[in-house]
Amino acid sequence: MRSKLPLLSALSVGAFVLACQTYDFEPVEPLAIAQTTKEEVINARQSKPNIMLMVDTSGSMTLPVNPSPACDVEFQGNIVPCGHDAPCNVDVCPTRWTALQSVVPQFLENSGRFVRFALTTYPETRGGTSIPDLCRASTAGALLKTLPEQEDDDSLLAHANEINTLLQGIPNGGAGRPQGGTPTSGSLNFVGGLEGLQDPNRKNFVILLTDGLPNCNERNPYSGADTELCKCTIENNQCQLGYLHRGCLDSDASVTAVRELHEKGIQTIVIGFGAETAVGDGPAVLEAMARAGGFQRTCDAARPCGEGDTCNPTTGLCNRSFFQAGNQAELASALEEISLAVTLKEPCLIRLDGPQRPTDPKLLVVYVEGERTPSSDSTWTLNDDGVLFTGQTCERILASTPESPVKIEVRAIRQR
Repeated sequence: MRSKLPLLSALSVGAFVLACQTYDFEPVEPLAIAQTTKEEVINARQSKPNIMLMVDTSGSMTLPVNPSPACDVEFQGNIVPCGHDAPCNVDVCPTRWTALQSVVPQFLENSGRFVRFALTTYPETRGGTSIPDLCRASTAGALLKTLPEQEDDDSLLAHANEINTLLQGIPNGGAGRPQGGTPTSGSLNFVGGLEGLQDPNRKNFVILLTDGLPNCNERNPYSGADTELCKCTIENNQCQLGYLHRGCLDSDASVTAVRELHEKGIQTIVIGFGAETAVGDGPAVLEAMARAGGFQRTCDAARPCGEGDTCNPTTGLCNRSFFQAGNQAELASALEEISLAVTLKEPCLIRLDGPQRPTDPKLLVVYVEGERTPSSDSTWTLNDDGVLFTGQTCERILASTPESPVKIEVRAIRQR
């Protein structure tokens, strides 16, 4: 059995203090040493992950990405801000929905061969305009695309393209446009009950893309009649009228729904898109949901966390757990980062980000199936992305299966 010596037993500094004597020392910055151990059980032929795209199609998705006087339109004889019942001229004033439609094709093209996608939209209005219709959580009728049956790359890409076609087919205005509230907790509970999304042999994710705060829960313990406890998410005082419970912020139930998904082995990745998710209660609510979802955003100098966020150099994680996108470019960047995180495109590469990397290549040790493996052209090398396995070692990884995986252990020491 290989013994594992504590780090400080190998790197130690001794100091002796003699009694009754006084010495003057220059202040010295102490040597800070940190060790990273990254273990991965690699299965090159592992089952591809399941990802449920849970897309917010509430009425606010038809609002402008960047409101301005140029977005004003004529509606019923008056000049009003566009959105909702007064559709925007998207050539002049792109909406959140058209921005989403612009970035989704590239995301699905990049990830389609490596992921089993499904699509659910919410709310499920069924074309109705009553308050219950506008607040209905997803059911089977909102499951626009189920998980695919085929596993080969071309079939998965074709399946992803069909999802793109469905999203492109939802108009920005008129019949079938995004409409209604944001029944997040109920819709999360629905997707959490889908049997295919609980496959123990795969990684399972929900990508929750929302532009507003969760509401529409008729079982919300808070009521619009109590203005101190109900944080109303509906304008024009509607929480004291028709949206008595449904209009109150539904953060507790939404966080609970995400946590229950995680307990089932389903991670939730949260993307906030739009002004409502960046101000007021928005950041705190989405942060709580993202933390409960279990997905961690890694970062380093080459991959910063984005506008308004910082990278923790000690943990190599973004300080904000959810993705905040204020425009089309930021939404595209968030989706690209997610694509890189959830797909296994290079089995022979173990990525090392930020503080996971050693300060010197000599301070990196690699074990393959418990055996220390020196760096060489036929084993592994350290590059800008991480540890790249080559030659016979890579061939061994590529031949791995779920029944016969390869265990890799990487130990790196950093001196700060």
